Amino acid sequence: MEPFVFFGGKGGVGKTTVSCAYGVKSARAGLETLVVSTDPAHSVTDVFDQEFGDEPAAVEGIDGLDAMEIDPETETQRHLDGIRNDLSEQVSAAMVNEINQQLEMAHQTPGAYESALFDRFVDVMRNADPYDRVVFDTSPTGSTLRLLGLPEFLEGWIDRLMHKREKSIDLFEKAAIGSNEPRRVMDGDPVLARLQDRKEFFEFAGGALQADAAFFLVLNPDQLSVNETRRAIAEMRERDLSVRGLVANKLTPEPDPDENGRGARYLRDRVATENERLREVRETLDPPLVAEITTRTAEVKGDLLEDVAAELAVETESEAPTFV
Repeated sequence: MEPFVFFGGKGGVGKTTVSCAYGVKSARAGLETLVVSTDPAHSVTDVFDQEFGDEPAAVEGIDGLDAMEIDPETETQRHLDGIRNDLSEQVSAAMVNEINQQLEMAHQTPGAYESALFDRFVDVMRNADPYDRVVFDTSPTGSTLRLLGLPEFLEGWIDRLMHKREKSIDLFEKAAIGSNEPRRVMDGDPVLARLQDRKEFFEFAGGALQADAAFFLVLNPDQLSVNETRRAIAEMRERDLSVRGLVANKLTPEPDPDENGRGARYLRDRVATENERLREVRETLDPPLVAEITTRTAEVKGDLLEDVAAELAVETESEAPTFV
């Protein structure tokens, strides 16, 4: 199994529970494991009954397991502050106020959120040396797909920016010195250097996601969830990211054969409907079902989390990262 494992899916299907359970499974198998939440709901704190923040902290009672929660709002602000500092060093004082105004406007755009969050989790991947396995509990499917599509989109965008910057420098130099040979000012240009750094960053991200990441989708046995899972599989395939397996969560328990009250009849009808959805999943979707997890009557914590971990037919042995 690849060192980086992502669990995605529709909002509310139980991604956090499954991610934490797989983290426990990996740690119990002797792997130094980190669970990273990129979901604004911050449910990892609830699952482990322990506060987590922006840096990894040990999960109490489980050797070899750390967890962290990335706050999207904090990351967005940190991301924009970094851009502000970089630009402020490269423009005149008169432009600083204009830059600040533009960045405040950018803070409210959806792209700022995705870009900041993407930077943070790629940073976690680049600095994952202390861990054998990093498990990502992602935000709902739409946000995650936008996140995973950033390397391909932004690499091409940065190439175009670099071309424009080089052309601009060349024209400026020719205008400044007339018919003389332009100086090679591009070599020390800070804007080009920044763009080159970003290009290399996204090249790393795209390569690591394709070579060193495994993706699993969590679904519930209802038609909306199955349909969204089908779309997610197709979109990820377009980005050369294959879904390794599917986890069916929140399945209804079947009543005992001798039970025939109103509640039992309701449960049997619901189980029959869910079985139809599971049959559809098995017959029409390529990735295999690697777990079928029945709804528990209590919140999935402690021993119940260990039970769910045991139900995940997902390999724990980890290979070292191969992308450099």
